[in-house]
Amino acid sequence: MFGLFKKKEAKREITFDYSTLMVDMHSHILPGIDDGAQTPQESIFLIKQMMDVGIRKFIATPHIMVDYYRNTAETINAALDVLKAELKKENIDVEVQAAAEHYFDETFEARVDENKLMIMGDNYVLFEFSFVNQPPNTIPVISKLRNAGYKPILAHPERYPYMDIDQLRVLHEWGVDFQLNTISLTGYYGAGARKIAEEMIDNQLIDFISSDMHHPRHAEAFKNALKTTYLEKLLFDYPLKNTLLK
Repeated sequence: MFGLFKKKEAKREITFDYSTLMVDMHSHILPGIDDGAQTPQESIFLIKQMMDVGIRKFIATPHIMVDYYRNTAETINAALDVLKAELKKENIDVEVQAAAEHYFDETFEARVDENKLMIMGDNYVLFEFSFVNQPPNTIPVISKLRNAGYKPILAHPERYPYMDIDQLRVLHEWGVDFQLNTISLTGYYGAGARKIAEEMIDNQLIDFISSDMHHPRHAEAFKNALKTTYLEKLLFDYPLKNTLLK
C-alpha cells in the first residue's frame, strides 16, 4: 500500500559518453561468421552507433566454438578484411582489429597447448564459460595460460548464474581479469545479472568493460547504459584497463 506513495526515481539524462574508454574490446561486428552482424552493412551500422557514443577503436571478437562457430585465424582475418574494405568504401576512418571470444569447451586447453589463440594487446586472451556450469578444469587451464605468458580475460562474468561474488573473487585472485557487458547494468539480461554486475563493481572486480555488440538492440542498450550511476562510476572513478589496448 505504502508503495503507492513512493517517490519515483528521477530519470537520468545522458551527460557523458564512452570517450574516456576509447576502446571497445569485445564485439561481434565482423560480418557473417557468427551470431553477430551478418553483412558488411550491418557491421557498419553497429560501428557507427558505437562511434556516436565515443568509441574510437574496435577489437572484434567473433566466437570460436567447436560445436557452432568453427572459426580460425584465417576465417576471422578474412572477415576483418571484408569489413575494412567496407569502412574504406564508406570513408569511415576508424581502427578495427580482430581477436576472438574463445569458448571454454573441450578444445580450449588444446588451443592453449598448441598456441592457437587469437590475442589482443599485450597477450590478452578473451574466453567465455558455458551458461550452464563452470568447466571442472578451470584452474589448471588458467594456470597453464598464465605460465605460457597469456593474460586471461573472462567475458561477461555477471551472466553466469551459477557464480556468486565469492566464487568470482577467487577466480580473480587466480589472475583472471573480468570484462563486464555494460548493458548488464540496464537489466538487459535480467535482474540477476544486473545485481551481480553492481556487486562486482562495488568490490572492485571489473577490469574491462565492453559492448558485446551483436545487433541493433544491443546498440540501443549500450547507449542506455550511460544513464546508469554504476557506468558513470566505472568511467570516471575506476581503474579500467581498456586504454591499455588503444
